[in-house]
Amino acid sequence: MAWDTEATRRRLLEAATEHFSARGYAGARVEAIARTAGVNKERIYSYFGDKAGLFGAVLTAEVDRLLDGIDVRGTGADALGSLAHDLYDRAASHPQLARLLAWESLELDAPVSGPSRAEGCAAMVDALAGALPGRSRDEAAQLLVSIVAIATADGCLPHLVTLITGSASAADRRSAVVAQARSLA
Repeated sequence: MAWDTEATRRRLLEAATEHFSARGYAGARVEAIARTAGVNKERIYSYFGDKAGLFGAVLTAEVDRLLDGIDVRGTGADALGSLAHDLYDRAASHPQLARLLAWESLELDAPVSGPSRAEGCAAMVDALAGALPGRSRDEAAQLLVSIVAIATADGCLPHLVTLITGSASAADRRSAVVAQARSLA
């Protein structure tokens, strides 16, 4: 029977996403990731080179999933509001991304897969700059950082969100995030 390398790679990415988001880069263990995926840890080295390569693949896949199909629509406040709405919903359905980004920033000296991720970020900044007449590209970049931060905060800081807002529903939080983004326009 032929070895299904794509299925093995997918299982490793899923297991690594679980372990890295729960324990961070330093806390995740290659042996535990392989065990969860049901494969020999040598597959990690074969497919990803090393633990850093696996973390990079996980983060790239998660960022791609976050941005897949999310476009800047409209202009001005409508553009910022719809972008925040879409990012909030995507981050809520994939809370591991906010945790992975936080672990990356806390534990690593530089972003993993920086050049490829920078391309996607630049495209989003360009789209946002086009939707905000009178705003420079630099201003659009700063706005994007703020929108990503408020849209992903619940996944990264759930206890703080609960302490501050009490028992705010996801719909209430989404409405607040959208309103905040619209006010940034």
